[in-house]
Amino acid sequence: MKYPKGTRPGGQNKPGAGRRKGGEVHYGSRGMTLEKDLDFANSYYLEHGRAVIHKKPTPVQIVNVDYPSRNKAKINEAYFKVPSTSDYNGLYKGKYIDFEAKETRNESRFPFINIHEHQVRHMHQCHLHGGIVFIIIKFTRFDETYMMPFEKFLPYWERFLDDGRKSIRYTDIKEDSLSLSTGINPRIDYLAAVDEFYFENGD
Repeated sequence: MKYPKGTRPGGQNKPGAGRRKGGEVHYGSRGMTLEKDLDFANSYYLEHGRAVIHKKPTPVQIVNVDYPSRNKAKINEAYFKVPSTSDYNGLYKGKYIDFEAKETRNESRFPFINIHEHQVRHMHQCHLHGGIVFIIIKFTRFDETYMMPFEKFLPYWERFLDDGRKSIRYTDIKEDSLSLSTGINPRIDYLAAVDEFYFENGD
């Protein structure tokens, strides 16, 4: 498979891989560790009847296929497309749920290079229609994971579009997000944070 701009989407980069710009390595998508933790959590939720939430498959564009025989086909060239929507969606307590999951090695901020404008636009539309929408952000240097409700994220994004500030500070994420503790089953129980923010607050 060939990858746009030399990176693998959906957290499929090898450990330590990333794009280097100005001496700093940028991680444009979440890592496998966060992705696997969320996949295990979603399987746990499904098996225990708590929610139906799945990761959306990454779209692929096939550009070259070899047909050595009538009943065999071999893909010689294909590209991962940039996803047009967010990473995960499903149903929880009768509400539509939609979220992105991102991972960064940056210790002081979450760069907006990690998320695409059309993904934010999609999440905004889901939010306006009453869906539960948020972003899960993991700071790998600290092994800390946060659930940032979309209504908290949106002002930072609008500021970015207005004055070009290209990140959210780590301290602001801690202030405006719910910390996700780690356990065993599931390792990341992000629905506990969803309950706390969206249901216990009466939203």
